Amino acid sequence: MDAQGRGRGDDIDPADQWVLNPNTGEYELRLSPSAPQSAVPRPRRPAAETGTGAPRSRTSPKAPGRDIPPQRKRRGVPPEEPLPGRRGRRPAKQQSKAKKAVLWTGGTMAFVLVALAGGGYLYLKHLEGNVATTDVGDAGASNFSKDEAFNILIIGTDKRTGEGNESYGDAGSVGHADTTILLHVAKDRSNATALSIPRDLIVDIPDCPTKKEDGTETVVAGLEGARFNRSLGENGRDPGCTMRTVKAATGIQPDHFMMADFNAVKTLTTAVDGVEVCVEDAVNDKQSKLVLPAGESKVEGEQALAFLRTRKSFGNSGDLDRIKVQQQFLGSLMRKMSSGNTLTNPAKLLKLAEAATKALTVDEPIGNVNTLKDIALELKKVPTKNITFTTIPVKDNPAELVKATVVVDEAKGPQVFDMIQNDISFTEVKAQEKKEKAAVAARLKGTKADASEVRVRVLNGGAAAGSAQAELAYLQTEAGVTKSENAGNAEATQAKTTLEYAPDQADQARRLADIMGLSGSAMKPGQSVDNAQGLPTMTLILGKDFKGAGVKLNSASAATPDVEKSTADKVQCAS
Repeated sequence: MDAQGRGRGDDIDPADQWVLNPNTGEYELRLSPSAPQSAVPRPRRPAAETGTGAPRSRTSPKAPGRDIPPQRKRRGVPPEEPLPGRRGRRPAKQQSKAKKAVLWTGGTMAFVLVALAGGGYLYLKHLEGNVATTDVGDAGASNFSKDEAFNILIIGTDKRTGEGNESYGDAGSVGHADTTILLHVAKDRSNATALSIPRDLIVDIPDCPTKKEDGTETVVAGLEGARFNRSLGENGRDPGCTMRTVKAATGIQPDHFMMADFNAVKTLTTAVDGVEVCVEDAVNDKQSKLVLPAGESKVEGEQALAFLRTRKSFGNSGDLDRIKVQQQFLGSLMRKMSSGNTLTNPAKLLKLAEAATKALTVDEPIGNVNTLKDIALELKKVPTKNITFTTIPVKDNPAELVKATVVVDEAKGPQVFDMIQNDISFTEVKAQEKKEKAAVAARLKGTKADASEVRVRVLNGGAAAGSAQAELAYLQTEAGVTKSENAGNAEATQAKTTLEYAPDQADQARRLADIMGLSGSAMKPGQSVDNAQGLPTMTLILGKDFKGAGVKLNSASAATPDVEKSTADKVQCAS
């Protein structure tokens, strides 16, 4: 059975399997209409899978010895219509490929929402059974860390499998990387960046080790100067090949992947009762069959899919303009999923979780319930105003007379890649607490010692090889910090440069911060260490954001590259 069919009980509304326990105030899952609730959750098969075919009763007798009331029919809730694609009608044949860019906000956030509903462990295990996994070997991380920054590659394929999708996409496609987003989540969870990768970007696809269905391994030969979307599906390339291609093209290592099918858009948008979209001009697209009035509308199911597939009605009818529309849609979906109407509605939570997981394939290290829940909880920490959507800076492929593909813009692309690698936000991240902001600002205010009185040891904690010695030479010969020394490599690498100092060294710290362009958050009040002469000395650790000797960090890292971007909290209209 494929990922679309596992764990599905077509005649059961998952929300009707939950009842409120008045003793605990939490919702509990009742998988059997008559069986008592066990004090310790035990996995059991839903009645829909027993093969009896008996209809499910919405009431059950009270379990012996328990005060949990029987399930009751929900009042005032009209019967729910079946999900799009399962109503017995075939959608009109379309010519352009579908986009599944909604996945990252659904597949993982659904686990957060279910967890918040209370008593959800058993149901989470059920959701885990919905998720398909792929072994990508060393193309990604072997585990998920809640204490580090992480990169998840979101892939939407143009494969036609799945009920109701026969007339979408390319009939002969094995499932290319039709829509791809690299999601970077900062270590401190203050921000995230969703970087769209154009399917027609010309890249070198590296050789890729893959596992066949029979368990044997093979290496799929790479390609030079190929479209990015060929990194998946063709010749047996799996999502690990797409991950390797992203690393080769950008230098950014994806840690994990999540892949969706056509049904992701239809089922997720239906589960949240539609997503608000906005268009500047009325749309009547003959190819995608999208019809919308000017201004704001709500779309779900087939109409939401049509909105994401529409090409001719937006911009210059190209894929890059459609990416912008997808990003606007994502922001709206995220706002909808974070709203109180979703978070406080158990029925909607469960529908959302079911829809997301049935459309989800992930790498094996995150294919278990606890890890997926952890990822979702970490994503939930990021404020929507600090989630930036942008696209790899590109330009027309100079090798083509008829422009059909693009290449990375070498003037802008490297800075975008460096910012993501160095965990630098594309938005201004402000401290959440006033006290914290005041404390950070205070570190930069006050008297500054003379440069000749600054004592500091310099360590390399992630900068390029030789950076500590180069910066030391600059400090001693150009900046007048003669009481400085090279202390070698730090014990661990870190994303950002930091300066640790004792309270009585604050004036020295402010002087060095002025010389190097250190921010208040880079200054870490702590302890001093003794230098070679036995005198108390500050510790400067050069992180991955270090750009070179004498280059101030505030000017080298704070300037956002000249690229188009948007944030998830802003309502935008497609044009």
